Amino acid sequence: MSTTGAPRISLPSRRSWWLAGGVLGLAFGYFFWYTPYAALTKALSSGLLPGMDSRVGGLVLLPAAALGTLAGVPLFLIISGWWRYLGTRRLLGRATRFPGPAMILTGFCMALVIATTTLNYTFTGVSILFMLLMMRAGVLVLSPIVDTIRRRTVRVHSWAALVLSLFAVLTALGDVSDHRLTLAAVLSLAGYFLGYLGRFEIMSRVAKTGDERTDRRYLAEEAVCAAVWQFVLCAALALLGAGPVSSALREGFTTFLSTPAVLPAFGIGLLYSALYVYGTLIYLDPREYTWCVPANRCASLVSGLVASFGLTWLTGIAAPGGGQLVATGFVLLAILALSYPALVTAGRRAGAHAARPLLLFVCGGNTCRSAMAEAIARTVLDRRRVLSAGLDAEPGAPMPAEAMTALRELGIPANQHRARRLTPEMIGKADAVYCMTTAQRLAVVSLAPDAAGKTTRLDLEGDIPNPHGQPQPEYRRCADRIRHAITRRLATTGS
Repeated sequence: MSTTGAPRISLPSRRSWWLAGGVLGLAFGYFFWYTPYAALTKALSSGLLPGMDSRVGGLVLLPAAALGTLAGVPLFLIISGWWRYLGTRRLLGRATRFPGPAMILTGFCMALVIATTTLNYTFTGVSILFMLLMMRAGVLVLSPIVDTIRRRTVRVHSWAALVLSLFAVLTALGDVSDHRLTLAAVLSLAGYFLGYLGRFEIMSRVAKTGDERTDRRYLAEEAVCAAVWQFVLCAALALLGAGPVSSALREGFTTFLSTPAVLPAFGIGLLYSALYVYGTLIYLDPREYTWCVPANRCASLVSGLVASFGLTWLTGIAAPGGGQLVATGFVLLAILALSYPALVTAGRRAGAHAARPLLLFVCGGNTCRSAMAEAIARTVLDRRRVLSAGLDAEPGAPMPAEAMTALRELGIPANQHRARRLTPEMIGKADAVYCMTTAQRLAVVSLAPDAAGKTTRLDLEGDIPNPHGQPQPEYRRCADRIRHAITRRLATTGS
């Protein structure tokens, strides 16, 4: 996914609130948007919305849904600021934000997934639940195949989650009374699976690295390409094709746009552009697809169940059967399997960190020296009980770009820092206080006399001068000295 003249992006290191919670948070976001998407698609295609006297065919609603996605993608990129991740290439002698060939191809694959996902809910005489379960089972089966092709190791708990997810699908099949598939439904499922296979293959080659910038660029470029491809394909088939498919699409682009049902159809596209973001970020996790796909499918299974019960409550249609409820139990077990490594690691870290003291680093403004010391100590000592503050800090002041650059050069994550003013309460809670200069140590002791025994200068050889306002090399020298002092004094003692 290389670019020509790609701009250097100043990346925010603190994640947005809507990305909080890691993969669990992403799964919840996917569930949050997939539930109304599934309910609205089913209600519209079944004629269940107020004022509707007939169902809407999938091909008829597809153009309006494509327009909704075409509007939703740029809306997301603008609101999130992720338009900055779009690659820049030279076109006709000018630098233009434009995706490369691989992203155009994966966008086409994703357009197949988007279009067929909507269509799969709408075939006459075909069970919606059966189509939904076929989609989920198929992608689950694809995941270890892609991992094998890419020579990616699949861990035991990932296999366990995959098997439990498949059990959930098979159990839910017990509620399906009609297993018939029309030719159109089979072709739609084939397009859905081919779209995912191509997408996963390209994603494995150009993204899924754990590098935030690379993965976000993939998402932004694929989203744009997929939205455009979906609209172009619908329009081309409507204009150039013949037969019932093209006729239905032409109706979707013409008379259907003047009906009241066009707004919910447009909303389907908007909702898909939202759930797409969360679903794609799950797949972009650097772990194997055999882990990522069950995480995504579990959220999807729960969403479908909630959507079905919601429609039962609103419209009076039959509620989901017992098979789907049992399937939910398998989903919960699959979630536990997916979470097992994180739960074990969190338990070990909680025990380790609870036994470690709270370290407090102090300087004047808490934007350079003590802030860098906090970041370095978190990484070098692998601890969370670290804090920094400034004697004269302006609360909320950011870390200078030079300090963040110095940390990155040392391989230290430069988290978005905001200055804190030192208080006696902070000093009292700390088990050890490390100051940058002798004068600062005296000021701390003056502020909290009882802390004299636990307050020292970080570098016993002398004061660490403030690099503020100095050239970049001074920030790097300061960061080097702080890291050396922390490593020498703390890493070997475990304080």
